[in-house]
Amino acid sequence: MSTPEQQVRTVEVPGAVLAVHRGTEGDGPDGREPALFVHGLGGSAANWTALMDRLGDRLDGEAVDLPGFGRSGPPSDGNLSLSGHVRAVIGLLEAAGRGPVHLFGNSLGGAVSVRLAALRPDLVRSLTLVSPALPELPPQRSAWPTGLLALPGLPALLGRVSTGRRDVEAATDELLRLVYGDPAGLSPVERDRAVAEYRRRLEVPHAMAALIGSARGIVSAYTERGEQALWRQAERVEAPVLLVYGLRDKLVAYRSARRACAAFADARLLVLPESGHVAMMEHPDAVARAVRELIAHTAR
Repeated sequence: MSTPEQQVRTVEVPGAVLAVHRGTEGDGPDGREPALFVHGLGGSAANWTALMDRLGDRLDGEAVDLPGFGRSGPPSDGNLSLSGHVRAVIGLLEAAGRGPVHLFGNSLGGAVSVRLAALRPDLVRSLTLVSPALPELPPQRSAWPTGLLALPGLPALLGRVSTGRRDVEAATDELLRLVYGDPAGLSPVERDRAVAEYRRRLEVPHAMAALIGSARGIVSAYTERGEQALWRQAERVEAPVLLVYGLRDKLVAYRSARRACAAFADARLLVLPESGHVAMMEHPDAVARAVRELIAHTAR
């Protein structure tokens, strides 16, 4: 039986070396369709584990750590822009030869997936977007701290955060309150894992630079106009799209759902009243059911 370490491989792509995590094989027949999962700002491939497990009988899933996140090293050219992340994911799909895939994206990963689907429709069979980071002006007040990550000088300020146990646990709890609709619903084991991951990231030399650089990349992408504008690119997506929004999301407002439904040519919407920014982690069963319906629609 494979160990967790054996389920992770590295893939060299233009400008980066990516860590790629394989999902469970499930009990389904051969012929599962390929899928790729792309995490959000500050996240990692582990954000998709629960959903990948529930779809393992139907999808041959892999989750990627974007450059500078999870177990992937920073990009060799320092390019942490949205287009830089898109380039890395396209490189992965081309290197693996797995396309077209069912593509999943959350937050930053959602923006990456939209741009990728618009630019390379040949690589995308369907698109599932969980709270995608599409331009929203003005942003809701609870999202301002994330936008502030793009301010010059902030890395030095955040670098002074203590790594003491209480400080790390308090910072983790604050993060969980930001991204979960109901963080009290996490089990003690899940919270301990979150604390351990937060502490691990503090010990990674390039982690803060990747977070800041990618935050600046999102802010920059929000200001792009013409054919590079994300909403314009959403209109060019040919694949069927599943949009997932949580009514308790503090980072991407539900009001964006209406514009998203209008922008994508073939869209369906799942609204989860109790979910926050990471519905695939909070309510993986509901999301998995909607994904199965999308896959069936795509097959027809």
